[in-house]
Amino acid sequence: MKKIAIFGSTGSIGASTLAVIERHPDRFTVETLVAHARIDVLLTQIRQFRPRQVGVADPVAADSLRRQLVQTEPDPSLRPEVIDEARALVELAAQDDVDVVVAAIVGTAGLASTWAAVSAGKQVLLANKESLVAAGALMMSAAERTGATIIPIDSEHNAIFQCLPVDTAPTKAVDKLILTASGGPFRTLPAAAFAEITPEAACRHPNWSMGRKISVDSATMMNKGLEVIEAAWLFGMPAARIDVLVHPESIVHSLVQFADGSVLAQMGHPDMRTPIAHALGWPDRIASGVGNLDLRAIGTLCFEAPDLDRFPCLRLAYEALEHGGVAPLTVNAANEIAVAAFLDGRLSFLQIPELIARTRDTVLEAADADYTQPASIADVLALDDRVRSVATATIARITGRGGRVTVGSKQQVV
Repeated sequence: MKKIAIFGSTGSIGASTLAVIERHPDRFTVETLVAHARIDVLLTQIRQFRPRQVGVADPVAADSLRRQLVQTEPDPSLRPEVIDEARALVELAAQDDVDVVVAAIVGTAGLASTWAAVSAGKQVLLANKESLVAAGALMMSAAERTGATIIPIDSEHNAIFQCLPVDTAPTKAVDKLILTASGGPFRTLPAAAFAEITPEAACRHPNWSMGRKISVDSATMMNKGLEVIEAAWLFGMPAARIDVLVHPESIVHSLVQFADGSVLAQMGHPDMRTPIAHALGWPDRIASGVGNLDLRAIGTLCFEAPDLDRFPCLRLAYEALEHGGVAPLTVNAANEIAVAAFLDGRLSFLQIPELIARTRDTVLEAADADYTQPASIADVLALDDRVRSVATATIARITGRGGRVTVGSKQQVV
């Protein structure tokens, strides 16, 4: 019986994880749930899965949850402990009575808890790609030191994980990793129409049900760029050996091209329960609740090269990976500010890559003196804050308006 802690339980990944766990009460028990403020959803999860502890990042929401638990559960012994202090929330990921930590908090806000889990040697099911984008060297070094097992649950990285040989170093057996991308909602939209894209349109993904931030990242293809950086750390591959292939059906989730010319692909319906079930059950296979794939009904699978002129965010991510140092962290932090500003009506869709590029240039020009490579997670978070300040100031220069963006990734915990 594995004891599970889910960070980001009320988001789409958290909900899918609980749906898989529900099918296997003999294998998993939910020890800890952590969310931001959606206590209506969290309360339903508490009633069904009976966690011992619940973390709520918003103190006001935490107080409301405590009151509702008292009203609905008169027996104090049946109520979970509700935690809202920031440090204590992070420490939930390192507790001795937790076997598996699902890292599903969106953005850099999930970095501290992921670090705590890796540092404690946990099995970490990683959906928070920003942890490796911003702190890949530190995370992978800590995993090697503590014996933590990092299993990706992003569909693309999990597909690669499934296709890679278990007894051979990937860098020797593999010629190339190929991440597939749906192309998002604007794959065929004329470039001339990009100036009129609204947040609502950007959040309507054709294949996947996701949160607003990651939906916008998919629309700009920055999500795929961040996945390229994540793949480099997870699988020890340089940028030159990681390709992106647009595949609008989202049936082939990624491919591995081997040195002998053969290619393995992992396929399935576009449903996050599949990679989550694989990671939860690994090395066994368990039921996910997803139906079988019928290729005869699908009929045709299409593939095309990504258009880096129409979707420059993907190019920016590749450039950051190739540059190394603080560049990936910078691009990630600037993107989070840009997406928040777009969703808040402060930036246009076309200004998202502009803000990222201008922030990157500002930071990298001063990197030798002021933006050194972080040596600790505290350094990473401090540098992340500094980059966000640069990005926020740059918004005013781009739009000609002052003020600060009030929605940053640190409030985007689901």
